[in-house]
Amino acid sequence: MGKAVEMGKLTRYALAASLLLLAACGGDPGAGQKAAAPAPDVNFNADNAIWRNERKQDLLKPDGWTSLVGLHWLELKAHYLGSSAGSGIHLAVGPPKMGMVEQRDGRIYFTPESGVALTLDGNPLTGRVELKNDHDQAPSLIGFDDGKGQLSVIKRGQRFGLRIKHADAPTRLQFAGLEYWPADPSWRIVGKFVPHPPGKTLPIVDIIGTATDAPNPGAVEFVREGKTYRLEAMGEPGNELFLVFADRTSGHGSYPAGRFIDTPGPDAQGRVVLDFNRAYSPPCAFTSFATCPLPPPENRLDLAITAGEKTYSHPATL
Repeated sequence: MGKAVEMGKLTRYALAASLLLLAACGGDPGAGQKAAAPAPDVNFNADNAIWRNERKQDLLKPDGWTSLVGLHWLELKAHYLGSSAGSGIHLAVGPPKMGMVEQRDGRIYFTPESGVALTLDGNPLTGRVELKNDHDQAPSLIGFDDGKGQLSVIKRGQRFGLRIKHADAPTRLQFAGLEYWPADPSWRIVGKFVPHPPGKTLPIVDIIGTATDAPNPGAVEFVREGKTYRLEAMGEPGNELFLVFADRTSGHGSYPAGRFIDTPGPDAQGRVVLDFNRAYSPPCAFTSFATCPLPPPENRLDLAITAGEKTYSHPATL
């Protein structure tokens, strides 16, 4: 499904599944006294602060999701591209004339303009080359503007597109910061993994309408306020799980098209920790040039998950 690209995958943020819940203050209250409030769990709060900082830094990398400046679908057999007005594909940034891109028999080729300083996967690019897309084992990356700019090929269904990133993207330089609900250990829930038969897939539709069958090793059931809920998970058996969900806060505090969660796979007892404090918005919340997966119908919850990342507020100047 190309999830590694879209999703920009954040599994390193899914920290150990054994974080402690808040501990109550010791000692019985005396007569006429109120029970002491639970003491803050220093580890829980510190780990969430670390996760949030890493989340922000990942978005703000020179080639992070906030650096996207263009997505151009290839409609013809050949296109000339560059930032000049006469280019068949007009780039927002980059050399006035960058070169020509061709599609032939399901493959993409690029011929650079003579005299333009470009790189391919970090090495000087001087002649015609085949470009690998984000479904290939080693996607190609063309660099320009002394490494500030990047061009890569994505494939969605049978369509190919050029994804353009630049370190000086306004969406990156004018990033407005992230907002969260207060960290709450009650939203760190131990769920039960319900495995599916080997090879099962789940149809996932992205924001541009392309459907892809994603590996669906099982579902995670969890209980909130006495009611059981269920989320279908994506990922290869035995590896980390990726969940796309919508809830009652979608469009009412959180990103309307849903949020993501990464979590380690089930332990030996079939337990999975869903830490909704680490639910995060898809790349489409920050740029119109991403192609994010939407929650499947099974993952639309009749529950207000008031935890994790809130809707991103774009700067008024953008």
